[in-house]
Amino acid sequence: MNHSGTEAVAVTETRLSHGLHRRATTLLSQAALRPSVPLAAVAELRNYLVKNLHHHHETEDRQLWPMICAVAPEAAEELATLSKEHDQLDGALDALEAAPAGSDADRESLHQAANVVRELVHRHLVHEEPILFPALEKLPPESWAAFSQEVIATSPMEAAHLTVGFFDEVGTPEEVGLILSGLPALALELVPVMREQARASLAVLSGADVS
Repeated sequence: MNHSGTEAVAVTETRLSHGLHRRATTLLSQAALRPSVPLAAVAELRNYLVKNLHHHHETEDRQLWPMICAVAPEAAEELATLSKEHDQLDGALDALEAAPAGSDADRESLHQAANVVRELVHRHLVHEEPILFPALEKLPPESWAAFSQEVIATSPMEAAHLTVGFFDEVGTPEEVGLILSGLPALALELVPVMREQARASLAVLSGADVS
């Protein structure tokens, strides 16, 4: 929720997702250069990020933008421009996915590929949020709920615990509870375990001494 308590659920959930993307892209760029962070952990975050960013902007282009245009047609041109930025991000994600991560000699090139993605994502969100957040306020709650459920059902499952961990870092407990409430019942039961797993993974990626 925002400070006034009147923020639409669609805005809250989107804001947390964007916070996750900012935090995850920054952490990957930093972790790639930390000799203390195992490359396997860096590669796990890289693969998680590539899959989830692809999924996020594909669902926007194919599903969310048409829904928004139906209630806020004045946003159509700006949304088309945002989709072109998604196309640019695709190329950077492909380069990041292809970057080797087999030895310490790969760290610099992996960092460079991750940093390109980080810069594109952060800049894109600065462009997107002033357009998207007001438009989401106009979206019927039932339309957002259906879209949100579809996103959850089709989200990549690899390293899904990281999603819980990043949400905990960027949202309040109430906001995290809201965005996780749409998970299937079985997945909700696993959230405490996923949370502990994420804390351990993120500690390693941050370079913390976990011995």
